[in-house]
Amino acid sequence: MEEFLAELESSGSLSDVFELVKEAVRKTTGRSRAGLMLGLSELGVGSHGFIGAFYPLDSNIIVVNRTMLDRIVKKKPELYKPYVFHVLLHEYLHSLGLVDEGLTRRRTYEISRQIFGEKHEVTGLAADMGSFLPELIYPEYGWMPQEFPPVELVRDFARSDTTYIA
Repeated sequence: MEEFLAELESSGSLSDVFELVKEAVRKTTGRSRAGLMLGLSELGVGSHGFIGAFYPLDSNIIVVNRTMLDRIVKKKPELYKPYVFHVLLHEYLHSLGLVDEGLTRRRTYEISRQIFGEKHEVTGLAADMGSFLPELIYPEYGWMPQEFPPVELVRDFARSDTTYIA
């Protein structure tokens, strides 16, 4: 647990946090996958909240709402790394084949608790996002925008997956 706490605290990029997510999943489930990309997109904020991130089924991309990241940096910067870990963990589990939203939420919580303990912000976010960020909602099953917003790909995201230069 201490090593994950230290690594999350010292992480300097989305890619660093994702490497930690993959290690946490490998350690707790024995499962992994390679070849994922990260996209950032302005998915916006609505009167009922907003989507933090999503994984289009059968794809190789996780799309994170840039609006949410910017808002956390401005309003609650101490939650930035725990939030990033949380949404990347949740979407990474989807990429491993967990499509049921309720099951994915439970597994996200279980892994967070095993890795960080009951009292850490990552576990708190997984247990009750509303108490940390009441304006955030999870997407409903099958959610997809009418028009796909532009996505900016994050270079060097899954760097441990490749040993060549693309």
